[in-house]
Amino acid sequence: MQKILSLEDLENAENKTLYCTFNEKLEEIDCVTPIKAKLCAKDLGDFIQITGDVSGIVKLECDLCLEKFEHKLNFKLDEIYSKHSLLGDYERQDKEFEIKDGQFVTDLNGKKEIDIYDLLYQSVILNFPNKKVCGINCKGKEYLLNEDNYDPRLDVFKNLQINPKSSK
Repeated sequence: MQKILSLEDLENAENKTLYCTFNEKLEEIDCVTPIKAKLCAKDLGDFIQITGDVSGIVKLECDLCLEKFEHKLNFKLDEIYSKHSLLGDYERQDKEFEIKDGQFVTDLNGKKEIDIYDLLYQSVILNFPNKKVCGINCKGKEYLLNEDNYDPRLDVFKNLQINPKSSK
């Protein structure tokens, strides 16, 4: 498993293409299974493109009931890196590069390697659902309002009053 991609190795590879696999748990994420990735890195001249498939199972906390649940990940990765500063000499050259809708270019700022572990960590986080819900039948607030599950620290909000500003 390769955690660091050397730009020199990529430039010297056949067809300027390298393939790598990743099969590990990400330390900062509650992984049920290892995160598996099959990646392809291509040197496109001034840019590097990394594509591939990522899968695994992680534990998330439900936004409604606060219980932990398993979430299956299965997504395509497509990242572009710029070897040169996008605001430097490259901007003044007459070169074009198509960026797909929703795609960003990461500036390597002169670095000679790409951290695959960090790339996967960020991609996994960005592929979490916006609203994490354990299931369609989640009890949500009913669960939290049940006296057996009530948190006494919330008593401070019982007498909270919000007065809207009056218009002058």
